Amino acid sequence: MKKPAVIFGVCALIAALAAFTFRAEESPYKLKLGTPEIKSITSLAFGPDGILFIGDSKGASVIALNTKDAANAEIQPVNIEGIDKKLAGMLGTTADNLSILDIAVNPISKKIYLAAQSGDGTPVLLCMEGENIKPVALKDVEFDIVVLNNSPAEDAKDGRGRPLRVSSISDLGYADGKLLVSGLSNQEFSSTFRSIPFPFTDKQDYASLEIFHAAHGRYETTSPIKTFTTAEVNGKEYLIASYTCTPLVLFPLDELKAGTHVKGRTIAEMGSGNQPLDLVSMEKDGKSYLVMSNSNRPVFRVNFDDIESFEGSLTEPVTANFATDGVDFVSMPMTNVLQLDKMNDDTMVILQRRSNGSLDLWTTEKAQHLLR
Repeated sequence: MKKPAVIFGVCALIAALAAFTFRAEESPYKLKLGTPEIKSITSLAFGPDGILFIGDSKGASVIALNTKDAANAEIQPVNIEGIDKKLAGMLGTTADNLSILDIAVNPISKKIYLAAQSGDGTPVLLCMEGENIKPVALKDVEFDIVVLNNSPAEDAKDGRGRPLRVSSISDLGYADGKLLVSGLSNQEFSSTFRSIPFPFTDKQDYASLEIFHAAHGRYETTSPIKTFTTAEVNGKEYLIASYTCTPLVLFPLDELKAGTHVKGRTIAEMGSGNQPLDLVSMEKDGKSYLVMSNSNRPVFRVNFDDIESFEGSLTEPVTANFATDGVDFVSMPMTNVLQLDKMNDDTMVILQRRSNGSLDLWTTEKAQHLLR
């Protein structure tokens, strides 16, 4: 009489194992099912197959999240006026109690993802479906997490009393199977660039960085990169990074190895009293360009041909107010651009504070005219 129960139990076990196997096959990149602990969402970047990397500066960690977005080559134009007010209404707060810290476009689905934070520090992840804003579930999701080695302590402060932990992650990227992380460490030369294999392992390569900061007239090792991208320059892969006040610096990627101290080549000083906010690369008629948004300047455009033809490095101070030197750049007809990302070479998505005070999210349907 007990045989049917035994058979039923075996069948249930087989079914459970089959379901587990199916879930394991469905979950790529060694991700696991669960609910990640996220203390902040300060940076976003996409990796392979729609995997979203979430930079958590307070937690000194990066979460890899499977968005499960479907592939879609079609771009839906977006034009949302007062997006901060719309988000505040969704979250039960006010616009002045809300910050949008980053935006990123999933290259697979073309969906726009937004990292927001309320005044009490609560992090929120949202995405756009057309012009509809929806919260992204962070419970019972496929994820993995890497905790950064040698990050600043939670109570560490700089010489001005400012917390250092918030700069443990300043920007994220992905290239050649690796998560790229800029920020600060707790080491003597604290400006750090990490290269972490993905899927995540126990390995973390990090190099300390040094630059000549022309606007400050000195070499620096404690200022973090503010924003970066990677690109090929004269046949070699480089990290292209920008810092506050606003030097543009090249680092050969093959030199950014574990335990190394790397001096970057400063190729431009783009003016003091400014902070770079976002940096993307675009193409037009076979030519490549850097596009950079800024806190106190219009959006800059730099032709890669000018980067490739520039020889040497800036090693002398450029300290006059707003003075520039090095590689030429052009101011584009856009100001107060807080965030931007590339949807394709024809379209950018832009978060911009308009002259009337409205915070708008919109897409440039014809970005090519901006690259002339």
